[in-house]
Amino acid sequence: MNTHPTLPEFDYLRPRTPAEASEFLARHPGEARPFLGGTDVLVRMRDGFLTPRFLVDVKGLEGTNDLHFDPKAGLTLGAAVSMNRVIASAEVRTHYPLLAEACRSVASYPLRTRATVVGNLCNASPAGDTIGACLALDGVLHVYGVNGPRQERLESFFLGPGKTRLEPGDVVTAIHFPLPPKGCAGMYLKLGRNQLSDLSIVGVTALGHPDASCPSGHRFRLALASVAPVPLVPVEAEAYLASHPITPESLHEAARLAADACSPIDDVRGSARYRKLMVRNLSATALAQVWTQLTG
Repeated sequence: MNTHPTLPEFDYLRPRTPAEASEFLARHPGEARPFLGGTDVLVRMRDGFLTPRFLVDVKGLEGTNDLHFDPKAGLTLGAAVSMNRVIASAEVRTHYPLLAEACRSVASYPLRTRATVVGNLCNASPAGDTIGACLALDGVLHVYGVNGPRQERLESFFLGPGKTRLEPGDVVTAIHFPLPPKGCAGMYLKLGRNQLSDLSIVGVTALGHPDASCPSGHRFRLALASVAPVPLVPVEAEAYLASHPITPESLHEAARLAADACSPIDDVRGSARYRKLMVRNLSATALAQVWTQLTG
């Protein structure tokens, strides 16, 4: 039974500029939250976990609704661009299919009309479905703070469940992806209790591409969801594949290293032991399928 069937009272603000939004958020730390799709914050407010005094709607700020691809610079997604817009973009599907695939794995179509990639990142859930693709594609956040605009690399962005490097007054306005590596192939495999509308028990993102600077001739990126306090990059597994010939045996060894890097917890969706085993199995499957795409 839901003991919090309605939202608590709050004030809704719609600033006109990033500076106005940042200044208000900085003046109300702990009371004001930036508001994008609302697919997480409104649920948590309804359930009594969050009681912000102010929701600051940043969807109307300049550039936050832009989806722009530059063949020399890469892809920029405004913070308010919904996941369904990402999936529908021909340029995303052509140049960043891994990102479209990750978005498609999130819940249901109606929810994806509200949910945003930037919101998924700022929510900082270890189970976030799009985070692995954003890490593998070297996404960089554009942030407007009290000292003006800056950039935040995703690899050091996550500090714990729901915690990031964002400070009071910070507004994420967009995420930028450089051009993907030439000849790359990627895959996101998600294990949930059902095929729709479920958080991942384990999520594995794999991206591979030719790289003549590696002894193996190829470089792989891996990102794991739901198996650590933050989205996890198993660097030893990546380093192993960069330095050893790519064979079925080396792919399995990399999958074992990925499982060893995890520190999952037991919860209602799965035991820690089960999650580690599924990381090994899904990583082996994802790496093998990416390798097939690279060499097929």
